[in-house]
Amino acid sequence: MVSVMPRIGIYEKAMPRFDSWKDALMTAKAAGYDYVEMSIDESDARLARLDWSMRQRLDFHAATLETGVPVPSICLSGHRKFPLGSEQAAVRERGRAMMEEAIQLAVDIGVRTIQLAGYDVYYEPSTQATRERFAEAMEWACGLASKAQVMLAMEVMDYPLMNSISRWKPYAELCKSPWFCVYPDVGNLSAWWNDVAAELSGNIDKIAAIHLKDTLAVGPDFPGKFRDVPFGSGCVDFTLVFRTLYMAGYKGSFLIEMWTEKAQDPIAEIVKAREWMLQKMAEGGLIDHA
Repeated sequence: MVSVMPRIGIYEKAMPRFDSWKDALMTAKAAGYDYVEMSIDESDARLARLDWSMRQRLDFHAATLETGVPVPSICLSGHRKFPLGSEQAAVRERGRAMMEEAIQLAVDIGVRTIQLAGYDVYYEPSTQATRERFAEAMEWACGLASKAQVMLAMEVMDYPLMNSISRWKPYAELCKSPWFCVYPDVGNLSAWWNDVAAELSGNIDKIAAIHLKDTLAVGPDFPGKFRDVPFGSGCVDFTLVFRTLYMAGYKGSFLIEMWTEKAQDPIAEIVKAREWMLQKMAEGGLIDHA
């Protein structure tokens, strides 16, 4: 196999707050990134993107064309606030409305993939009933996505319900849709002591993209640490990850997920992260050199 330079994106939250999407995309481009992943989290400001006017949608799309930096994916983590498995009917209804709005937004602005958070619930207890409602909602959402030709991709999570690709597969069997794939976060996958190489290589044809993040593993008296772990200081064997993906013939994109709120120079941090990751890709044989 001949190695080629992979497509590497950066998570919106890794960059400083920006005044316009054009500024954000130009910042990512200057730092060496190929694309940006949008966040629609539980904050009011980002949830409001689901209600963008047509003018706002057109302006966003124009920014991607003018800068040459696409936004092919949305991280839809707002379902933590409005989970699809909630005991409260009003919360579930809002969660379903969010799904419909997110799919329509994706269609309008050119987003191809909506990354879903694998939480049946987040701020309330998980029960058999919440899990059943979540599964039912996934089947419903896949129908909407299939009709719109928008990919739904489930992230491997910091949460037991969806902490491996293997635990995603029953939902895929339920949905039976080519528009429902998995979006492994190698940090989360590693933190739960999964066989990372087997999980990745055994499901290579179902991976929409891959999140690159470091973590600290879950232990008997430790809940794990799933964010703000500097690359190289956690439990992820990135060389193994990239070697596995290379041998399995993975040709998809990578998204560096990090947070820079505490950094004195966030741009320098995302530049450094990309350079570090390229070195690990070279060690794994995914690229010829860094």
